[in-house]
Amino acid sequence: MAESADVVVIGAGVAGVSAAYHLAVAQGLERVLIVDPRPPLTLTSDKSTECYRNWWPNLAMVRLMNRSIDLLEAMAADSGNVFGMNRRGYLFVTGDEARLHSMIEEAHLTSTLGAGPVRIHPGPIPYRPSPEDGYLGSPEGADILVGSETVREHFPFITATAVGAIHVRRAGWFSAQQLGAWMLDRAREKGTRLIQDEVTGITVDGGSVGGVNLASGGEIEAPAVVDAAGPMSRSVATMVGVEVPLFAEVHLKVAYREHLGVIPRHAPMFIWSDPQTIDWSEDERAELERQGRHHLISEMPIFCHARPEGGADSPYLLALWEYHADVREPIWPLPEDPLYPEVVMRGLTTMAPGLAPYLEGLPHSVVDGGYYIKTRENRPLVGPTGPTGFHLMSGMSGFGVMVAAGAGDLLARHVAGADLPDYSSSFLLNRYNDEAYLASIAGSGRSGQL
Repeated sequence: MAESADVVVIGAGVAGVSAAYHLAVAQGLERVLIVDPRPPLTLTSDKSTECYRNWWPNLAMVRLMNRSIDLLEAMAADSGNVFGMNRRGYLFVTGDEARLHSMIEEAHLTSTLGAGPVRIHPGPIPYRPSPEDGYLGSPEGADILVGSETVREHFPFITATAVGAIHVRRAGWFSAQQLGAWMLDRAREKGTRLIQDEVTGITVDGGSVGGVNLASGGEIEAPAVVDAAGPMSRSVATMVGVEVPLFAEVHLKVAYREHLGVIPRHAPMFIWSDPQTIDWSEDERAELERQGRHHLISEMPIFCHARPEGGADSPYLLALWEYHADVREPIWPLPEDPLYPEVVMRGLTTMAPGLAPYLEGLPHSVVDGGYYIKTRENRPLVGPTGPTGFHLMSGMSGFGVMVAAGAGDLLARHVAGADLPDYSSSFLLNRYNDEAYLASIAGSGRSGQL
């Protein structure tokens, strides 16, 4: 006899766990099943910087992220901040006057979308540093720091060549593992169960979902199925005849043992917003040419970034620089790049020159990573599509950790038939049927990761 459930959630990453939490805790569904062949939160959910921000270039994303951060703060309050949420912010730094002018214009535009007020320094309103710990006591919006002296007054580790920076304030980071574990525990208290198995098929009868088939040979009857399968989302959707416009990018990250203490433990995430060219020696350039790694000796992309990792006593610095542009079908283990720690450290020294001694001998480092599963305009897919009862919660790219709470809330409202926020239609798959929408995203280019 087949098992039955109210909802089957496929995937136990932070997306699936958040969906189950909101279905069970917020919407009161008593029989929620999560199905995944792997242990929870072990595939890609902990492979990013685990950061969050409400600073986005369009209205729908700002509203969804504000909602997500509201929920994160509520969960932090309920849990005693067990997942270590902070509000140290994102510091976007530039050494280009024209780029600074563009960043200031973008900041004012983002502010009008609901991301918070903009303050300019020097100016009439004093700059307020972020608290070293916790998520309370930091201002909203963004602070624009104009001039090298102003930047270095507050962030002395930043290069003197910086001409300005924008400190985004409703931003920071937390432990995705701890958040996911807490949500999963709360969902289990409401009856949610986790089954370690693989979904091999989704039954559809008369245009409606009927349940799922498992690799073990079992069946689960359910009137609703949620595709929160991360890198496998596209293959899951094809089980019900739905094609989703997703692609996978390889993204790596590196943790250094930063034993010299160059970066203060209370620093924000700091991001170099200009292209740069790495200063390789002639011999190094020749060897990279021989290896065919031409992208490392030409102009490198923007957004090399890093942040402290761990508590006040931790020596670790977490860093990322997406310069591969490696789009492929997900495979494991990930493709390796033995030069990644050195390349990222070279990029970081442009912004934080105090790190330069590490170029003489890299500190102990650990590289891992995952796949960013993206739509063309880098906006997630959340809500119903295809047969009745089938729902997407995918395309969460490099912002899965930060958007999980808001997307889980939105998904659960769709499934339960609850009131929907006014931004809900912006995240449905059927937006690609709108010619005006397609025109608005044509040639957008930027990935929107930062």
